[in-house]
Amino acid sequence: MKKRNMLVSLGGNAILKHTEKGTAKEQFENVKKTSEYIVKLISEGYHITLTHGNGPQVGDILLAYDHAKEYLPPMPLDVCGAQTQGMIGYMFQLSLKNILKGIDKSVVTILTQTIINPEDPHLENPTKPIGPFYTAFEADQLRKEKGWTIKNDNGKGYRRLVPSPIPLGFVEEKCIKTLHDSGDLVIASGGGGIPVTLKDGKLQGIECVIDKDYAASLMATLVGAEILLILTDVEKISLYYSTPREVALDHLTKSQALKYLRKGHFPPGSMGPKVKSAIDFLEYGGKKVVVTSLESAYDALKGNTGTTIVND
Repeated sequence: MKKRNMLVSLGGNAILKHTEKGTAKEQFENVKKTSEYIVKLISEGYHITLTHGNGPQVGDILLAYDHAKEYLPPMPLDVCGAQTQGMIGYMFQLSLKNILKGIDKSVVTILTQTIINPEDPHLENPTKPIGPFYTAFEADQLRKEKGWTIKNDNGKGYRRLVPSPIPLGFVEEKCIKTLHDSGDLVIASGGGGIPVTLKDGKLQGIECVIDKDYAASLMATLVGAEILLILTDVEKISLYYSTPREVALDHLTKSQALKYLRKGHFPPGSMGPKVKSAIDFLEYGGKKVVVTSLESAYDALKGNTGTTIVND
C-alpha cells in the first residue's frame, strides 16, 4: 500500500491546555493523547512529518528567566525557542515511540533554524506579544535599558512586542528530507523554527517569532506532502466567526479561501495565517489542506467534518 505523505501542524492545545499550569506531568499527558491520534493516522497508511506550536512554553521560559534574573543571565528569544524545540521534541519522541511499539519507525527531532530575510520589513514592525506582563514603570525601564518595544496589552499590563517576519527556508533542509525519505517520523520547525539570518555567509540568531503556520506550509512543501493537516482549537473554519451570522465551512477552493481572506474574514491573529499557509501550500504543489481540531482529525481526513481546502 502506497503511503500518503502528510504534514501535521499541531496547535498549542495539543501540548498545553489554556486552563493548565504547564507542569511536565500535564504536558506529557497531553502529548501522550496527541501521540495516540498520530499513531492512529500512521496505522491508516499516512507517512507523517510533525510540527508544533511553542507559545506557552516560550512564555514560561521567559517568565522563569525574568524571576531569576538576579541569579541567572536571561537568554535571548532565539535561544529560548531552541530550548522549547528540544523539550517538546523529547516529549513527543518518548510518547510516540512508546505507542508505536510494533511499528518499525524511528522518531527524531531536528533542531530547526528558519531563514529570514535580514531586510524583511516586518522586522521594523514588532507586533507579537511575548513573555511576562510588566508594570508601567518596569516597561519604561526596559525600553530605556534594552530598547524593547513594549505596549499595554488590553489593559492587563505591559508586554514586549517582537517582529514576525516571513520564513524563507530552513538551514537543515537536507537532513530533514533525508530522514523523511528514509521513512522516519521527523519533528521539525517547532514554534516556526529558530529565526536566523544569513549574511555574508554567516548565520545569526534574531529575536523575533516565526508564525508556525507559515513555517508548516514551507515544511510540507519541502517534504513533498500531499496533505497539510492543520490542527487548532475549532472543528471548522467559519465566516463571521463568533457572531450571530457565523457560518461553518465544510469545503473551500483555493480561490474562495483567498477571496474570504482578502475580505477580512480571517484575522491576522487567529485564522488568517492558517488560511494563508493553506493557499501557499496548494500554490506550490500540495493537493489538500484540512483544518480541524485534534479530536476530529481522523473523521476530517475522511471528509466527515473539518474544513477541506483544495485547488480549483
